[in-house]
Amino acid sequence: MSHNHEALKEYYGRVLSGTGDLKTNACCSEPNTMPLPARDILKLIDQEITDRFYGCGSPIPASLDGCTVLDLGCGTGRDTYILSGLVGKNGLVIGIDMTDEQLSVARRYLPSMMEKLGFQQAPNVEFRSGYIEKLQCLGIESESVDVVVSNCVINLSPYKREVFKEIFRVLKPGGELLFSDVFSGQRIPESLKDDPVLLGECLSGALYIEDFRRLLNELGCSDYRLLSKAPVTINNPEIEAKIGGIAFYSMTIRAFKLDNLEDICEDYGQIAAYKGTVSGYPHSFQLDDHHRFITGKPERVCGNTAAMLQDTRLGTHFTIQGTRKVHYGPFDCASGCDDREPAGTCC
Repeated sequence: MSHNHEALKEYYGRVLSGTGDLKTNACCSEPNTMPLPARDILKLIDQEITDRFYGCGSPIPASLDGCTVLDLGCGTGRDTYILSGLVGKNGLVIGIDMTDEQLSVARRYLPSMMEKLGFQQAPNVEFRSGYIEKLQCLGIESESVDVVVSNCVINLSPYKREVFKEIFRVLKPGGELLFSDVFSGQRIPESLKDDPVLLGECLSGALYIEDFRRLLNELGCSDYRLLSKAPVTINNPEIEAKIGGIAFYSMTIRAFKLDNLEDICEDYGQIAAYKGTVSGYPHSFQLDDHHRFITGKPERVCGNTAAMLQDTRLGTHFTIQGTRKVHYGPFDCASGCDDREPAGTCC
């Protein structure tokens, strides 16, 4: 256990008793992007759980029925219980956290939440105490998880490479990482990284977005996708004075465990059409911030996007025309995507 782990256990276990104790909005700047099925489940969750929720996004994937989902840094279990309702009776959600005070709240409501969701006879949620850098020590086997989610937690880890390495170890081929976190527009000075308040407020541990891209590429994931990005407004003069002019962003990112992704968008003449079959999304499906597929409408896609839609659990919801047998050069994103700011590799 590192010094940072101890400082975070103190901050989230004893210093903070609720979101009102936070000194900035970095850990509670959640955009209103939660899918409708998840919002309905949220209404069932007890107030104490939601009062101690510290998140910066809505990393709640679609099409989860029957999936095994891992919630890293689950805290009091808000997202874990939302995911429980989405995976259904044949799925499993495992929540992991290192803070005993947070887990005690999550576990206390397990019987009542399982009853509300209709799983009291066979609970589909487990809470495990431990570190997100050491999933193997918690019994999470290699290639055993369909989806990994995390909400404003990975920035807190002093060992981010180990976290992402473990994530891609436990994901099944075609599995998905969907997480929200705070990122920085430049590298954080070493002198700020051990400040307990800046760390606990999700600032001094934030990854520089380009270093994140490089890290994923080193681990074999050469393309990630951005779903949302919003500036973090600190609004605390003392903390602003410490942090200087560094810009921070709350971002929600998805990445897939696929071995055929390339480091730029390549054109193979492929076309994708959404069938409208994802629960809660009959009219369109949003893959990322510049790929919105309208039901029944064919769209040109690069090879990476085709793989994300075809070789993952999303494959049953899309029809893909074409293969990678013939290559036509770099993909012309201007004609194949919405005209938006580039993210990850695509466009």
